[in-house]
Amino acid sequence: VQLQASGGGLVQGGGSLRLPCAASGRTFSTYAMGWFRQAPGKEREFVASISRFGVSTYYADSVKGRFAIWRDNAKNTVYLQMNSLKPEDTAVYYCAAVQGITPLGSWGQGTQVTVSS
Repeated sequence: VQLQASGGGLVQGGGSLRLPCAASGRTFSTYAMGWFRQAPGKEREFVASISRFGVSTYYADSVKGRFAIWRDNAKNTVYLQMNSLKPEDTAVYYCAAVQGITPLGSWGQGTQVTVSS
C-alpha cells in the first residue's frame, strides 16, 4: 500500500490541525495503521495507532488527551486530529501500516507540522 500524508502547516501554539493520510490499493482495511513523527535531529517516533476497523486506539504519552486517530476504510484514509498543539509537536508526520507500534513497509510522503510559540 502506498501512503501520502497531507494537511500540515504552520500553526500557533494551542491551535489545531487535522492530518489525513490517503492509501492506495485494496488492502487498506487489512492493516492496523499508525502515525509517526520525526523532529529535526531526532529519531522517528510513534504517535498513535488504530486497529483495522477502528475498535482500538493507542497513543504515545506525549500526545494522549490532545491527539485523536480514526480511519475511514471506505475512503482508504486514516486521520490524526491534533489539538492543543505545542512547539515540541513540530515535526514531519508520517503514516504507516503497523503491527503494534512497529511500522511495516516503506515510508510514504510525510507532511510538515510547525508549531510556533
